[in-house]
Amino acid sequence: MATVMEGQDMRISPLGRVEGDLDLRVSIRDGVVTDAWTEASMFRGFEIILKGKDPQAGLIVTPRICGICGGSHLYKAAYALDTAWKTHVPQNATLIRNIAQACETLQSIPRWFYALFAIDLTNKNYAKLPEYDECVRRFAPFVGTSYEKGVTLSGKPVEVYAMFGGQWPHSSFMIPGGVMCAPTLSEVTRAIAILDYWKREWLETTWLGCSIERWLENKTWADVLTWCDENEAQHNSDCGLFVRFALRAGLDKFGQGYGSYLATGTYFQPELYENPTVDGRNAALIGRSGVYDGSQFHDFDHMNVREDTAHSFYRGETSLHPWEGRTEPIDPLEGHKQGKYSWAKSPRYLVPGKGSSVPLETGPLSRQVIAGRAATAAHQDYDPLFLDAIKTVGPSVLVRVMARMHEACKYYKLTRGWLDAVKLHENFYTKPVELAEGRGFGSTEAARGSLSDWIVLKDNKIENYQVVTPTAWNIGPRDNSGAIGPMEKAFIGAQIVDPTDPVEMGHVARSFDSCLVCTVHAYDEKTGRELSRFRIGEGS
Repeated sequence: MATVMEGQDMRISPLGRVEGDLDLRVSIRDGVVTDAWTEASMFRGFEIILKGKDPQAGLIVTPRICGICGGSHLYKAAYALDTAWKTHVPQNATLIRNIAQACETLQSIPRWFYALFAIDLTNKNYAKLPEYDECVRRFAPFVGTSYEKGVTLSGKPVEVYAMFGGQWPHSSFMIPGGVMCAPTLSEVTRAIAILDYWKREWLETTWLGCSIERWLENKTWADVLTWCDENEAQHNSDCGLFVRFALRAGLDKFGQGYGSYLATGTYFQPELYENPTVDGRNAALIGRSGVYDGSQFHDFDHMNVREDTAHSFYRGETSLHPWEGRTEPIDPLEGHKQGKYSWAKSPRYLVPGKGSSVPLETGPLSRQVIAGRAATAAHQDYDPLFLDAIKTVGPSVLVRVMARMHEACKYYKLTRGWLDAVKLHENFYTKPVELAEGRGFGSTEAARGSLSDWIVLKDNKIENYQVVTPTAWNIGPRDNSGAIGPMEKAFIGAQIVDPTDPVEMGHVARSFDSCLVCTVHAYDEKTGRELSRFRIGEGS
């Protein structure tokens, strides 16, 4: 539904085909978005649930935060306790954790593209484009030829997760000190067969029209554009079709955001993280952590993270590190009187030299930008493609989408290597000493971006537990200094062709893949007249 307030405002409530509940209000002047407010409309309160519980409660509770990335929640919850209890994690356990985490993300990539994002390419606003009929044939929901294949085959990678984890979603097989499984040779062999089938039947045949090795030869954005027309198979692949359509539809012209990025990193080199510590984490990462402030890189330091509540439905206007974080909800009616408008907090980061905490985008584009930083060790991921993209053509909806799809090839190759490295007759678990006191930090890169837990233990119980999700990083509201959130920033500057059907807002929101169901309200900035109130699609 859509409504207008002051100026020419558009309110989309909820904006569908994202996970959860999000209202979006944008101001429009002369057809261009001039301001935006992202309003998370659902309170969860998992931090309150966990306070006072057994230290291992996070392994059970946090995977229930999300039905599509529960494995990512388990992964970081396990590492948070590993660091708090100073455990030993056998190399096999690290490999299995990496495999499961990567398989969950591999599942998410085609499911997100076909079931959430690409449906908008069939919008009637694009009916005059030459690629439109082919997009409808392939991407129309339920009946599209690629839609059906992509969504169906997206389930294959999590079959591997379920073999090792016992179930997916909501598994709890990762525990402090390792994993609760010791896979057999037949299970490893079956996992390899499943992933090879997924690669052959979808990734190479349908999406790319070539081998993953050929795709990964692309090191610049110019390489990608050349690749699209290299031969008929690549030109006619879903990837080739999408790039051609997106360029013609202008998806490379909006959705930029701040151009500043955060990745906390994921996947550990097994021999470098047998004894997990917060201080030793960065050096052991394969998918590296870091911050790119728009001009230079910085090492990631979790102590620089803050959560701001100035415009969130929580008591006060605090800006606290998560170890000291507070989750004290207030009545939204009272909050609105104080200028608050969202249940999401506003994660911020103290970037060296900036003088204050700043908003940072997280997600596939962020981690691929960080991958462009020169590597200092052989195990670290180095990939210059998307750093080149944001420097040459700039960030956009198109570039953000392509960064996510690019990861399908990279994570497949990593997972196959880890499966080959498992030593079936060695240990998968070391029983830890359960310390009564301690602090831990665990983080990973979920499909949507950086996902982290901070835990404080006292008297064998959880004294404080704070979860900072990628969606909070991206859709968090304004902070105490008035700085808007990364997604709010990305909406600004977009040109709305049809205010009664602002598909452009759907493109931006779904390029972030925020874990919220969105609603949009549109208002005329000059007159204050509400243009429309409507739901974009249906929540998933």
